[in-house]
Amino acid sequence: MSKKPIIVFEGIEGSGKSHHIKVVSRFLDKNKIKYIKIREPGGSLSSEKIRKLILNKKSNFNVKTDLLLYLAARSENINLIKKSYKKKIILIDRFTDSTIAYQHFGMGVDIKIINTLNKYLLKNIKVGFTFLNVVNKKNLFLRLKKRKSLNRYDQFNASFYNKVQNGFLKLAKSNKKSYKIINSNLEIKKNEDLILNQLKKLIK
Repeated sequence: MSKKPIIVFEGIEGSGKSHHIKVVSRFLDKNKIKYIKIREPGGSLSSEKIRKLILNKKSNFNVKTDLLLYLAARSENINLIKKSYKKKIILIDRFTDSTIAYQHFGMGVDIKIINTLNKYLLKNIKVGFTFLNVVNKKNLFLRLKKRKSLNRYDQFNASFYNKVQNGFLKLAKSNKKSYKIINSNLEIKKNEDLILNQLKKLIK
């Protein structure tokens, strides 16, 4: 693995991934290590425009449109990623496995279509390591209640989130060497230390 890998933070809503990517960013800043940070959907200016459309509570897309919008947002980020690939650490808040977990396991879209489109976009770009943050139903909905505003993907039912999280866990099981599962129901400082210790191994 490159010492400047793509590191992805995955997980359903309320699982703590966005918090942990901030902790990692602070560590890299403190140690003057070059990196870029993007989110999906979002990242580039054009991708952020697509993000607003996808997550708007008034949007009501069918599952195929949802998939294509997410991939359009990813397409707009590819040049950003290519410029830094193997030159800087790349932190991504959700990436290709989110598309599989949400659109395939959650919404039933054919996984072959998703994989084909991802390969078409990414070419030789490969994720180095993934932190999968998991959360139980109680903490998921407690955390969502605390949010100042909810987007369209914050308002699914427990059954949907359960299908998506189980999808993530299946992906983790088939990629054990490049996945670390973070139990976000545990004390947050322990998880911060766990992630930073793993990060140091990845980039040393």
